[in-house]
Amino acid sequence: MKVIIIGGVAAGATAAARIRRLDEKAEITVFERSGYISYANCGLPYYIGDVITDPAQLTLQTPESFFTRFRIDMKVHHEVTAIHPDSKTVSVRNLETGEEFTEAYDKLILAPGAKPSQPRLSGIGIDRLFTLRTVEDTFRIREYIRENRPESAVLAGGGFISLELAENLTELGMDVTIVQRPMQLMNPFDPEMAAFIHSQLRRHGVKLALGYTVEGFEESGEGVDVLLKDAKPLHADMVIMAIGVTPDTHLAEEAGLELGIRGSIVVNDRMETSVPDIYAAGDAVQVRHFVTGQDAVISLAGPANRQGRIIADNICGGDSRYTGSQGSSVIRIFEMTAAVTGINETGAKNAGIDADSVILSPMNHAGYYPGGSLMTIKAVFEKETYRLLGAQIIGYEGVDKRIDVIATAIRSGMKATELKDLDLAYAPPYSSAKDPVNMVGFIIDNISKGILKQWHLEELQTIMDKNDVTLLDTRTCEEYERGHIEGFRNIPVDELRDRLDEIKRGNPVYVICQSGLRSYIACRILEGSGFEAYNFCGGFRLYDTVKNDRYLTEKSTACGMDI
Repeated sequence: MKVIIIGGVAAGATAAARIRRLDEKAEITVFERSGYISYANCGLPYYIGDVITDPAQLTLQTPESFFTRFRIDMKVHHEVTAIHPDSKTVSVRNLETGEEFTEAYDKLILAPGAKPSQPRLSGIGIDRLFTLRTVEDTFRIREYIRENRPESAVLAGGGFISLELAENLTELGMDVTIVQRPMQLMNPFDPEMAAFIHSQLRRHGVKLALGYTVEGFEESGEGVDVLLKDAKPLHADMVIMAIGVTPDTHLAEEAGLELGIRGSIVVNDRMETSVPDIYAAGDAVQVRHFVTGQDAVISLAGPANRQGRIIADNICGGDSRYTGSQGSSVIRIFEMTAAVTGINETGAKNAGIDADSVILSPMNHAGYYPGGSLMTIKAVFEKETYRLLGAQIIGYEGVDKRIDVIATAIRSGMKATELKDLDLAYAPPYSSAKDPVNMVGFIIDNISKGILKQWHLEELQTIMDKNDVTLLDTRTCEEYERGHIEGFRNIPVDELRDRLDEIKRGNPVYVICQSGLRSYIACRILEGSGFEAYNFCGGFRLYDTVKNDRYLTEKSTACGMDI
């Protein structure tokens, strides 16, 4: 059996190695357009920032080491220029010599990945304008920084790569601005959770130009002007385009394979394309979203590796199936960690799912043990069924652990209420007897039983416009004086039982505290005393973060980038 693989990074390299482990006699050839195979895309920003100092650490394997161990022919600097399904051949060009030849296959695997999105903007291609996708891109950016010592950079786009670059360039001493059209960074997060990310970036000096459309680029002196719609240009010594990626599928399209959303390659759950004996995996393929069941393109290393393994199993006579992607991701933003799995509340509504959410701010470990820190968790669930849909967590220590627990719960089909039953490891340096994930389950269980009624941030103005409600802040007097929502009167929770006569009966009471815990206790006191009470989801900490974020973003927009 002769197998040809187009692309030698995550999916392609995994498929090649797995085929060899299953079939010692298979003839396997990988054509990789760049000069590197099996490299760590996610590590590239950290090489630019000198966190990773040895370039050899970026590549998990070399063509030589791959051949030594697996007897697989890794042909780098070889570009497949055409696929011919009828003759089961591919046309190949050696990019070093210019030689062109044809290679036959029994099975063909497409793992071309994705390419940086390149909108049709003026100035694309000028010096000091970079993209980051390959090892060569990384070397080019790092070399430019070392030779020219730029003092400022504009990053166009607000996704994972852009934020990782922002951190690393800032740590190099550069003045960094992120500009993008949406009013928030990191679309997998809901706006109120993204506000915590914005705050962290601003705290470290990163400027955010949100709500601005990039229209082009111009060379200006020794730098670049980023041209913006209806705003003055942004000037920087260098610009990096990080506005996302697009499936690299022109070969598949020219060969007549069925394409799906965003031009991705359509595959079934065995990773088979519409053409017999051709498989596809990685960033170039359309998958089923595990939570919504809808078609999606999810460009992540974990799914790509699993898909490559599945193809290898099936080529070698097995029957492995890909059950879908759920977008589990994690990122470090300076000392903060942000993680997500499943869908957010915005995505649930777009998918037509009637969803609700809870927001809580537990400690990462036992409060009495030194060094604890808060994390903010938002869990999304379906209202009627309490099906767990997704979660977003932002904090410091322990964020990655909790998102992985919730990701596993989603994959196993657990209801959100069942999180309370998970038997999770506990010791004071690592967790609490009531783990944050258990706390998510406790809160949603209370909602399901009618013990807890919530109100959300987006309801604030509607509630405040009513005349027949009571607005109650149950924090201490000192906390209240440091900042509060106008219209909310202050009765500390520990005084509430003795001051119930100050609250008008017959009016629903909307309650807030710092995180949601004391206000929940206040709601139980009120409910037990004959009042109708609603607890604010997320607490004043959430409100204050979102309010400040909106103020800063609106200010920068209104005054033409005074950021």
